[in-house]
Amino acid sequence: MTAKLDAIDMDAVVDTKARTGWQHDLYDLLRAHGVTQFGYVPDAGHSVLIDRSLADAGVRSIGLTTEEEGVALIAGADLGGARAVLLMQSSGVGNCINMLSLIKGARFPFLTLVSMRGDYGEGNPWQFPMGQATQSVLEAMGVICLRIDRPDDVVATTTAALTMVFKSGQAVAVLLGQKLIGAKPF
Repeated sequence: MTAKLDAIDMDAVVDTKARTGWQHDLYDLLRAHGVTQFGYVPDAGHSVLIDRSLADAGVRSIGLTTEEEGVALIAGADLGGARAVLLMQSSGVGNCINMLSLIKGARFPFLTLVSMRGDYGEGNPWQFPMGQATQSVLEAMGVICLRIDRPDDVVATTTAALTMVFKSGQAVAVLLGQKLIGAKPF
């Protein structure tokens, strides 16, 4: 029974009903900074953000078939005077590389929240290659990476990212480490 409890403790389990915890603070912060479009590929690490965006009448929540569509969504949102965020897992970063040239070349503000895999406590060997390359790949495309591993750093780091993106016009990825979101055993 102890081994089973240990596995449960490492899972990315979040309570989407309660309005407490860093995930809810993060959603409230994004909304307070005018983010009204949430592009996402389903992911347990972003489940609270996805669920809250789907339930929020003031938000357009867009399910994507691939992460690169989210890059275009963010560019389009900016052209239309809106603010958007792309929610993706580190394994989806590789799908975005070519499309990030749009962000870099046209100098669109870009914000993505990346739930990390291939990181602390990872149980799936297939997640390691892209998980380990995520930051280097993003930085090679001109995206500034800010990493969060502790709940206490979520608001301050994301506030810094929001300033960098929406006031300075930068491309920023906030990397949500597995120490923060929990490691998945699969």
